[in-house]
Amino acid sequence: MSYVKCLKSRESGVEYPIEPRTVCDLDFSPVEVDYDYEAMKGKVTRESIEAGPLSLWRYKDLLPIEGEPRTGFHSGWTPLIRADRLAAELGVKELYIKDDSANYPSFSYKDRVVSVAITKAFEFGFDTVGCASTGNLAHSVAAHAAASGLNAFVMVPDDLEEGKMVGMTVFGPKVVRIKGNYDDVNRLCSQIVDKYNWAIVNVNLRPFYTEGAKTHGYEIAEQMGWKLPRHTIVPVAGGTILPKVYKAYRELIELGLVEDNKPVFYGAQAAGCNPVVKAIKEGQELFHPQKPNTIAKSIAIGNPADGYYVIKDILQSGGWGESATDSEIIEAIKLLAKTEGIFTEPAGGTTLACAMKLIASGRIPKDEPICVCITGNGLKTLEVMQGQFETPPAIPAKMKDFDELIAQTETTPGNNPRK
Repeated sequence: MSYVKCLKSRESGVEYPIEPRTVCDLDFSPVEVDYDYEAMKGKVTRESIEAGPLSLWRYKDLLPIEGEPRTGFHSGWTPLIRADRLAAELGVKELYIKDDSANYPSFSYKDRVVSVAITKAFEFGFDTVGCASTGNLAHSVAAHAAASGLNAFVMVPDDLEEGKMVGMTVFGPKVVRIKGNYDDVNRLCSQIVDKYNWAIVNVNLRPFYTEGAKTHGYEIAEQMGWKLPRHTIVPVAGGTILPKVYKAYRELIELGLVEDNKPVFYGAQAAGCNPVVKAIKEGQELFHPQKPNTIAKSIAIGNPADGYYVIKDILQSGGWGESATDSEIIEAIKLLAKTEGIFTEPAGGTTLACAMKLIASGRIPKDEPICVCITGNGLKTLEVMQGQFETPPAIPAKMKDFDELIAQTETTPGNNPRK
């Protein structure tokens, strides 16, 4: 059973049927999927969700599909880690890492949104899918399209990291490198939709695509024992994930599945591309587009499509925005790796670095539950860490040389390997 009612303008409330559509014809604001929450009550329960598969599709009743899923059967249900070692380093009581760097198959949160978008593409009868991407989305679209038997065209800026280029190309899509930044790519994709009538997941399927991001928030709540963290820090790129995690929390509260503890949201951006954070700090409801200049390429979107709603939701929750320099991002990547064994890409380093600054400034109290959202894997952006570590010397395969090396180290490990 589907609980979807219609598409609805986020500003005027004008309703539309379920169809490939991005904006309202009347006010040009984004349209969003509207659900019948009254019909859900008593039917969509903790028990009904827990009986579902260990994937994002355990939340199928809260997603905008009519039939059965067509992909993403192993996507979602990523780890929520109680990060005690990192918490001790930061001086906080209760810290969680929602780790979508372990998502399948693209090692990023994008598998959530793509699973829903491609399922919807099948429902609408499309045979070709595509996207405008800074790398992670192209990787995910290419992988899911390959597994689903669909044609795929992925449009990306021409300066992407090599790991991301290989990660998308191996699945056999048509990769189109475009001279310019993400905003240039996105504008072209809007024209491609009109001419070729393809399913560009973050253009004409955007209302359905974005709903997949809610599952990141549902999982946080369920994995915390059906509780919400008091503070959630989320990276901001095009602005998809933060408003949808916010929506996920509100839906769970409305359905009586979690207690309303007044969750607060914080947006994290790189200092070299921070239009949303800059607007928040200047007290502005609208942001000014920027030209990106940062190592955090996956979130380097100077004109975020949903930036206005990111600002609105952050402020409505009582939250704030913060940005981090490239050097701060790299140090946060290292800290997360050495304390919790998680290697994240610069987007995750940005989120943690911003969380650290928000904690240090007192914006986030140290004695309340905090969740940091990590959305991508560092193995796809190895270039960022080049030159950060010394290459260890090579020694002969002789015990005396090993002993000499150990003697030179500052701290020599004891004889008991379990200590």
